[in-house]
Amino acid sequence: MTQIKVLISGGFNGAYDLMVPEFERADGIKIITGSGASQGSGPQTIAAQLARGVEADVVILSREGLRELIAAKRIIAGTDVDLARVGIGVAVPAGSAKPEIATVDGFKQALLKARTVVVPGSTSGIWLVNELFPRLGVADKINVVVRPRGTDATAMLAAGEADLAVLPTSEIVYAKGVDLAGNIADEIQFMQTFSAAIVAGSQAIDASKRLIAFLTSARAAEAIRQSGMEPCKAP
Repeated sequence: MTQIKVLISGGFNGAYDLMVPEFERADGIKIITGSGASQGSGPQTIAAQLARGVEADVVILSREGLRELIAAKRIIAGTDVDLARVGIGVAVPAGSAKPEIATVDGFKQALLKARTVVVPGSTSGIWLVNELFPRLGVADKINVVVRPRGTDATAMLAAGEADLAVLPTSEIVYAKGVDLAGNIADEIQFMQTFSAAIVAGSQAIDASKRLIAFLTSARAAEAIRQSGMEPCKAP
């Protein structure tokens, strides 16, 4: 049986998990999945894993992270495809009161009132810490903890070790022990694109192309929307 090895970041994971069993049944291809952060530091980013020789045929990660892989010549030219877009949301521990974060000032006040705010160390968290929090004037007024992955951030929140988690909505909707309070205001929103591409040196190029085609199909669009994202290609 043909196998495809995929390295995927958390933002697209909810939709991916819904789609993989159907693809395997329909195409008779076995998918082996590993995970890593789109960007950031540490040994578990997708870039770091590829650099140390972890085998992969397909990567699925933020467009920002994919640009870095393309620049490093880790990707077969012309195989990159945008899959879905998602904004930044706010999570609270399950069952707790949801702050009003739909306005810029509401979000700012929620940050200031929180004892601890947790963000992922990947694309969205990098943007929040380096750009949005300074722009809102709260960077030196809030206690921000950066965890390597979105799953680490929501786990910390679920354990009661933080009051708010700020990360892509798609990483909140399936997380256990947390509730989605809503998305941040359009004026300060960061729409993140998740993309797929074939890794240079892959021995399963045809099968990888079939997987990526499936991830952009009308059937996939339904799963993408269920996971809190919007497909980049309308079915």
